[in-house]
Amino acid sequence: MKPVKRILGIGAALLMAAIWLQPVHAQQENMVETIKSRGKLQVGFSSFVPWAMRDKQGQWVGFEIDVATKLAKDLGVQVELIPTAWDGIIPSLIAKKFDVIIGGMSITPARQEQIDFTTPYSNSGQGLAASKQLASKLKWPDDYNSTSVTFTCRRGVQGCKVIEEKFPKATLRQFDDDAIAFQEVINGNAHAVISSEPKPTFFTLKNPDKLFKPAPDNLTTSVEGFGVRKGNANSLAVFNDWIGKNKDWLKERHSFWFKTQDWATMVPQ
Repeated sequence: MKPVKRILGIGAALLMAAIWLQPVHAQQENMVETIKSRGKLQVGFSSFVPWAMRDKQGQWVGFEIDVATKLAKDLGVQVELIPTAWDGIIPSLIAKKFDVIIGGMSITPARQEQIDFTTPYSNSGQGLAASKQLASKLKWPDDYNSTSVTFTCRRGVQGCKVIEEKFPKATLRQFDDDAIAFQEVINGNAHAVISSEPKPTFFTLKNPDKLFKPAPDNLTTSVEGFGVRKGNANSLAVFNDWIGKNKDWLKERHSFWFKTQDWATMVPQ
């Protein structure tokens, strides 16, 4: 009798496992179908320039808006944009208030414990803008690690730590506002400022007689992906396929929004 009971026990365990796994499998198979049957892709995002912002007519524009709009179009549905506070955007995704986060969210281990990410579709990082008056003759990066060089940054952000690690001999002045940190360099009171891109690029474009970019690349790099609820392998596969097929388009749109100011007249100044 013991072998029979053991077989029955194993069979019951397998049956329970199959029942337990069924909802996850169904969810994996049906999320994209749900989007298509609804006729809308619901996208969560937060307002950051130039990721997503209001134009002069009050409409949403920006890199992430372009991405979300094209993704929806290629899926054959409308896009429903759902602006959400950044500190609540992951809980809102998990609570099914929208289908996907397309909002410049960096892929980090802590976030991966809560949600899944697609393959990267964009990147960002810490960049530098330097004073033409003070730093034009300095060789990058060696001459910047000197007691005679002064960097500025906004207090409490990653950029300050990057300067302390990469240029320990330099003087670091910290301010409570990014604009003040940049203005000190524009005024010739400091050699360079570090901040999250695209701010260094934008300030340089707006002040070409005062600023330049000494580093060809960002000092740090992070990659962004679409955020998706866990257990949606099918939607991840569809989104990853879309990202792979649109790499050139994504690069072109990213350059437009992050490396130029051609869009500046679209938004209130």
